[in-house]
This record gives sequence, structure tokens and C-alpha cells, in this order.
Amino acid sequence: MNKNTRRLFFERLSAQRPNPTTELLFDNGFELLIAVMLSAQSTDVAVNKVTRRLYPVANTPEALLTLGEERLESYLKTLGLYRAKTRNVLATCQILLEKYDSAVPRDRAALESLPGVGRKTANVVLNNMCRKNT
Repeated sequence: MNKNTRRLFFERLSAQRPNPTTELLFDNGFELLIAVMLSAQSTDVAVNKVTRRLYPVANTPEALLTLGEERLESYLKTLGLYRAKTRNVLATCQILLEKYDSAVPRDRAALESLPGVGRKTANVVLNNMCRKNT
């Protein structure tokens, strides 16, 4: 696609879906971050099944850290790469707690510095949490 074709494509897409959003279920920025981290190599449907069980029990960095690795794994075991996701979620929670007072950072560089968060995850979080065009 040349530059004009790309521009036209995005204009049409923007007109068709002016407020795109994710199908992941979340009530706050932290829940969104965790859901997007869990969605790697998994479907949104599968992640929503997990988070529907997990978030009533633990939906803050402190609460997830309190669960610990073994209990968190028991919630995530239906997802692909659940062991790595468990480690990344817990490490991210620890960093959020220590460095960001449990808040989810609202800039890409800070998000991408978290374990398990790459550019795509950061963009999804920013687009949905902050309504930024990244």
C-alpha cells in the first residue's frame, strides 16, 4: 500500500469505528493491564473466563502478590504460557507497588519497562485506559 492508500484505509476504518475498544472485561486500568498481558497467545474469551474468577478474589497489585505464584497459576492454568504469565504478572505487580504506588503508568516507555509488556500491550492499554492514539 502506498501512503495515500494507507491514509484512505485508516480514514474509512476510523469513520466505521470511531471509538474502538477491546473485548476484554475490566473495570479499571490495572485490570485492563493484567487482562492484556494474559491475552498473549490466548483468546479474549479465554482471558475473560479467567478474569471473571480471578478479579473478585484479587484485582490489585497487592492482592495478586498476596495470592502468590502457586495460587495465581491455578487461576491462569487454562491459558497458554501460564507459568511465564504468572511470573510476569507478579513481577509487574511488585514494580507497580514499589515504583508507581500501585498505579498503572500512563506512558508507553514506562509500560514497556514492565515484565511481559511489549509495544502491542502498551498500545492496547493506552488506547483503552487513556484514550490516547499511540
